[in-house]
Amino acid sequence: MKTEAVPLIVALLIFASSLISLTVGLSVAIIEILIGVLAGTLGLEPEAWMLYLAGFGGVLLTFLAGTEIDVRLMRERFKESFLIGFFSFLTPFAGVFLYAHLASGWSLKAALIAGTALSTTSLAVVYSVLVETGLSRTEIGKLILAATFITDMGTALTLSILFAKATYYTVLFVVASVMAIVLATKFSHAIFDHPRLKNKVIEPEIKYVFLLLFVFIYFAKLGEGHAVLPAFLLVS
Repeated sequence: MKTEAVPLIVALLIFASSLISLTVGLSVAIIEILIGVLAGTLGLEPEAWMLYLAGFGGVLLTFLAGTEIDVRLMRERFKESFLIGFFSFLTPFAGVFLYAHLASGWSLKAALIAGTALSTTSLAVVYSVLVETGLSRTEIGKLILAATFITDMGTALTLSILFAKATYYTVLFVVASVMAIVLATKFSHAIFDHPRLKNKVIEPEIKYVFLLLFVFIYFAKLGEGHAVLPAFLLVS
């Protein structure tokens, strides 16, 4: 298949996913995943730039999910959020790992990979489903979103501890992320509230947010980390 045709086919599949979602009443995120899996099994392979944009989209959705978190509610219901998120990660991780390693005879590393893969969730997908259904504005929806974040943190930390090779770039990623969050927290008002930048057609505020997310992605690539975590913490 010619590479020029791949973006056209992907765009067609995305549009078809929206139509199917409206017809059957399921979240478009779920339909897109199913159609993507089907397209992959039929031999459709995305270009490298498409994978990068998809990664950026995931980080952006995580950032948007962070803006939906009710910090007051999360503090008041921290116990519930933490326990739901923690056990939603730990239970499938431990169950799959033990079955794969002890019952199926998989190697330790393979069993750990299987446990981690099947214990994770997608904060971006959960967020999109909650928004589509209107649950993101309810207390239970915000609680689910907070719990999903805890689950994702468990997966990210497990991957980092078990498989990531810590280097100087890993330290650089952590330091750069902390500095970006601290500086953005202190000085972002200069962008969002500046009379010459506020409510303009060219939307400098959005481009500023994109810049911060690209900073996280760049240093995460260097340090083999996860850009979604600092992106979420930036607005939490």
